[in-house]
Amino acid sequence: MSIPFFLRNHKLQLILFGGKGGVGKTTCAVATAYRLANSVSEVSVLLVSTDPAHSLIDSLAGFLPPPNLKILELDAQECLATFKEKYHEKLREIASRGTFLDEEDINKFLDLSLPGLDELMAFMEISKFVEDGSYDCIVVDTAPTSHTLRLLAMPELIRKWIEVLDVLLAKHRYIKRKFTGAYKHDDLDIFLIELSGQVKQMETLLQDTIRCRFVPVMLPEELSIHETLTLLHELERLKVPVTDIIVNKLYSRSDCSVCADWRVHQMMELGHFTKKLRKYSMWGIPLYQDEIRGLKPIGMFWDNISALDILPSEANLTIDENLYRVPVVENAGDSPSPEMKLLLFIGKGGVGKTTMACATAVRMTQENHGKEILIFSTDPAHSLSDCFNIQIGHKPTRLAPGLTAMEIDAQKEFESFKKQYAMELERFLEDISPHIDLTFDREVMERIMDLSPPGLDEIMALNFAMEFLAQNKYDIFILDTAPTGHLIRLLELPELVDKWLKTFFGLFLKYKGIFRLPNISQLLVQMSKELKLLRSLIEDPAQSAGYAVTILTEMAFLETEDLIAACHRLRINIPVLLLNLATPSNKCHLCSGLYKRESQVKEKFQHTFFNSHQTIVYRRGELRGIQQLKNLGDVLYKHI
Repeated sequence: MSIPFFLRNHKLQLILFGGKGGVGKTTCAVATAYRLANSVSEVSVLLVSTDPAHSLIDSLAGFLPPPNLKILELDAQECLATFKEKYHEKLREIASRGTFLDEEDINKFLDLSLPGLDELMAFMEISKFVEDGSYDCIVVDTAPTSHTLRLLAMPELIRKWIEVLDVLLAKHRYIKRKFTGAYKHDDLDIFLIELSGQVKQMETLLQDTIRCRFVPVMLPEELSIHETLTLLHELERLKVPVTDIIVNKLYSRSDCSVCADWRVHQMMELGHFTKKLRKYSMWGIPLYQDEIRGLKPIGMFWDNISALDILPSEANLTIDENLYRVPVVENAGDSPSPEMKLLLFIGKGGVGKTTMACATAVRMTQENHGKEILIFSTDPAHSLSDCFNIQIGHKPTRLAPGLTAMEIDAQKEFESFKKQYAMELERFLEDISPHIDLTFDREVMERIMDLSPPGLDEIMALNFAMEFLAQNKYDIFILDTAPTGHLIRLLELPELVDKWLKTFFGLFLKYKGIFRLPNISQLLVQMSKELKLLRSLIEDPAQSAGYAVTILTEMAFLETEDLIAACHRLRINIPVLLLNLATPSNKCHLCSGLYKRESQVKEKFQHTFFNSHQTIVYRRGELRGIQQLKNLGDVLYKHI
């Protein structure tokens, strides 16, 4: 067929676009929704975003969609607030029936654990739209890969949460049966059954091969392809149907040496993975000269799609390595001060944060002999290993004298913490079981960790690095962060987690007669200290700075505005902007068009963020290994 399945099958009720940040998911979602709505006026379409850093409105650029196309940037927090308002009394009553905790404790735990459900509530809202038949088709622009996978795995997580609530009701059911001889489901049991049903309904919809399709979007670059393979593997495990893959921003065949070599580079990268992707239909979208924003570009986006055919003659060609590997930079800045303790590389997904962070780490290692530098990542979709071309794990990996790297496995750290809690709790319960009957409270105590706020794992990962800081093990810390929306939420989490720690620790003080876990208590105190250290460090401009990495597009500019405003709100200093992947000027029609468009955006950056130093980094191939990162670091910053 000449067009992908999701554009020609009118039985689909849910189409989700996902992939690594910066690959064009939003554009694909907006263009699909517009095409479906515009082709048949009787069809009602909802275009919705679940990414905390929404960009649907930015992509529309002020144009009014047709009447049968509705736009919704879902506010997950608002969905959660509605859920809490509707069901909080039921949740409180469930908890009060089955545990030694009093009403004040219960309310604190429920309020603190519920924020993790915001994304789930947003997705359940989408599921409800489908089941109610509110729209003929719903098109979803998802968050970057790692967070989308978390969302898709939410049914499994929410089942645990429901099981905790069910355990809290078990004691009440037992007492009722014992004294009345029978137990009949009441409104609280019915609430849990209905909530379970909604979660199951969502899971069933995601696995429905007739009504649902997930469409991965990727760039013809190694990192993007690797992440897409990970995404496809997980989608297959979760039984979410996939038939088409979109490969965006393909260079066309050209007489321009830059474009021709980029085309060969892209085909070579795709050629390495075609065998693994054979069972899917691959579709190519050309790199457009104009940014895809507004009515006309959005309306024409799918016009030039074609089945992707990688010719052996292209895949086996060689490229001019010097064209890519020799970095070109304009307006190089000063190297970060050796007095800095923490550098945060922040920005939208797919703009090159990891590359800039790694190049900066290598450069600082050269300039600060005798100092120890740790570069680390807490993003679930780690890419330090790919960038350094060395396998890096959750333990510190030595890369060079003075330079160490670590990809912290946040979930693993949290599981380790839960395991310690379970082991100490088991020992404690064995000691007191001859004297106190805690048959039902025991299971509540065992499962109380399932009421911890999601995001606690990522905070624990940051605290893992802060532990090294407290021990003076490293002098400088460089953090390769998650994409914008989730980074902002992560930076806002310490206050929430601090409250959770105080609430949890308060239990040990309040119920010290029956709830004694000295090792976990000590660990919680340590976590609280490290959290305070992290917060004070981030807010001190003499010791910490954010390096914002972005690209020269209108949408990236708007997102950078939001990001820097959020950083200022959180008292994070942003002294430097790295404007990455710029197109050099030459006589080629495509290159000159891109250069002209990017120059206009560059002026907006310079006018808006005049207080921050702005370095232009021109487009090049994907850098790999210490030497290539050194080459970039050498030109990224001035030499003293």
